[in-house]
This record gives sequence, C-alpha cells and structure tokens, in this order.
Amino acid sequence: MKPWQKYLAEFFGTFVLVVAGIFAVVGAGRADVSALLIAPFAFGLALLAGLYAFAEVSGGHYNPAVSLGLFLDRRLSLRDLLGYWVSQFLGGIAAAVVLLIATSQDDVASTATVPFSSDGAAFVAELLFTAIFVSVILQSSKSSRFGGSALIAIPLTLIAVHFAAVPFSGSSVNPARTFGPALIGDEWTGIWIYFVAPPLGAVLAWLVHTVVVRGDMDVRDDVKALRSGTGRTDDTDRPTN
Repeated sequence: MKPWQKYLAEFFGTFVLVVAGIFAVVGAGRADVSALLIAPFAFGLALLAGLYAFAEVSGGHYNPAVSLGLFLDRRLSLRDLLGYWVSQFLGGIAAAVVLLIATSQDDVASTATVPFSSDGAAFVAELLFTAIFVSVILQSSKSSRFGGSALIAIPLTLIAVHFAAVPFSGSSVNPARTFGPALIGDEWTGIWIYFVAPPLGAVLAWLVHTVVVRGDMDVRDDVKALRSGTGRTDDTDRPTN
C-alpha cells in the first residue's frame, strides 16, 4: 500500500468519524434531545462506517492516541505515525469546517469537548477510557480468536466509552476529534486535558497489554527497539481503529 493512500484513508476515516458525531450533537440540541443519548451511538456508528470504508487501506486508526498505541507496540513506523497524525488532525478540522458551513460557529463550539465537572475528573475519564479503548484495539486487531469481530468490538467499545465519559469530559479519547471543533469553534476550555490524557492513556494501554497479554515483564527491549527503529510493523494494514 502506498503511503499517500494510507494517509488519505486516515484523513477521510477521521472526517467520517468526526463529522457524523458533531452533526449529531448539534442535531440533538435542535431536537431538544440529550446529547448523552445521541452522541455515543453517533460516534460509534460513524466509526463503524469509517472502518468498513477505509480500514483495509490504513488499518483504520482515525485517532492519534490509537496510532501512538500501535506505534509503541511496533505495528506502525515512526514515519507513518507522523503521517497518520497529520492526516487525522486535518480530517477533524475538515469535519468542523463542514459543520461551520452548514450551521454557525456557535454550533461548532457547542460540539467541542470541555470538562463538565472538574478538570481532574475530566482528566481521569479521558485517561482511563482511552486506555480501555486502546487496549481493546491492541488485542482485537491481532487476535486469532476474536480478530473476525474486531470491526464490531471496537465501535461498541467506543459507544460504551462515550456513555461513561460524556458526563465528565464530553468524551473525546481522541485529540483529533477535539482539535477540529476547538479550532473552528474557538472553544479552548480545558484543551490541555484532551492533548495530555489520551496519549497517556495509550501508553498505559500498551504497558498493560505488554505485561498481561504478551507476558513481557520487562519492556526495556521494546523501548530499545523503538529507539533504534527496529521491530515488527507487518500488522500496520490490519483493521484496528
């Protein structure tokens, strides 16, 4: 697969995920329906659509934290990690621009992820639920037993994560999903949470996966391999998220 194909797949996959989710949030507000009931299904089903559309090209990450977790697990090269990140952030921005064209800047701002309780609670929610989400991806995307159900397990996990995290953090678990509406809607409340907690959650997920699933109690060899740029990357194109 050519690099530009993978990067375009990540752009469009992230766009599908974010645009469907934020349109649903605005639509819920106009219909006087709680976004807590709508957003989890909107983002989960949008992820499902993006996975079926583009996952065979890029692996279907659509999330910088997911790409980081797979990079740490040596399933993604450093070059592709950077390319995926750029594509994902651009996809999130494009989604917010489309919502701006269709509605208004205030509507875009209403879809931004902001803490709904304390910053501390929002941070814990983002870290914990990103870790759970990435843990599911790390295992389901390579499991010989559950691999066939990964395309369903991952969106269902995102739905569950949103139901749990929305009341605390608005449920991002995805810096690209947060950055687009924040930039276009000019809503930066608590933005540091969504750039710090999800990557830390991805690191935590990788550590737990390495110890519990792979049974590797010493991750120093993995760190050395990452520094030297060696290690397995043959799973890059497998559907993940």
